[in-house]
Amino acid sequence: MKIITILTDFGTKDPYVGIMKGVMLSTATELAFDLQIVDITHDVEPQDIREAAFLIKEYYTFFPPGTVHVAVVDPGVGTKRKPIILCKNGHFFVGPDNGLFTLLLDEDFEVYEIKNKDFMLKNLSYTFHGRDIFAPSAVYLAKGFHPSSFGDVVSNPVIESSCFPDIINDVLTGEVIRFDRFGNAITNISYELFEEFTGRGSFKIKLLHMVFTKLNRTYMDDQFTCLVGSSGYLEFALYKGSIRDRLNIKKGEKITVEVIA
Repeated sequence: MKIITILTDFGTKDPYVGIMKGVMLSTATELAFDLQIVDITHDVEPQDIREAAFLIKEYYTFFPPGTVHVAVVDPGVGTKRKPIILCKNGHFFVGPDNGLFTLLLDEDFEVYEIKNKDFMLKNLSYTFHGRDIFAPSAVYLAKGFHPSSFGDVVSNPVIESSCFPDIINDVLTGEVIRFDRFGNAITNISYELFEEFTGRGSFKIKLLHMVFTKLNRTYMDDQFTCLVGSSGYLEFALYKGSIRDRLNIKKGEKITVEVIA
């Protein structure tokens, strides 16, 4: 049984996700093997490449090596941006080369362009590469075709630089990059970076008018909490409420961390 995961910003109102699954299952039937498809989410904010990048990094390690991960958040579909396969830690990632896989480029990896039309549907649309390129290519990968069969090596995959916090004048500055269903505000400041920056000494974290001088362990430690969420990033929450709605926080809201001497 081969596994393919799917993450998109398609939502569930339209048939797009179902069509991609249909292509995958039909291709797997033609290749005579069983396929298990796992939906990660289809509720990524439309066109939000950065939000998707953080989700991809968060979920993929919980699947076994050999899993093929299809990610389609693709505002540049049909343009000159490349369709690619990224190989990392025994996993395969299929999607557009638009910064979607930025957070996977910090260790050993290989990237190949998808150019071989034998792994695509015959009639290509300019607006639905999820169906025509990514879905069938993922199935051929799951079957065991080597990524080099699809096309040439890509030596300079696109990096979305806004995924990363800045350190300027001894201030670590990040921002809110997404909200979960509960309205918790999740940042792009990883706990590893936070520890390295603060040296485990005293600190103050600022979000809007609020200042935090400690990290909580659970959501119920205080009414407003700053803690390390399950994703491994600093997160802000309101106990039994939505901090996003209460404080009218938007994506891109700045977060600062300063070391207290």
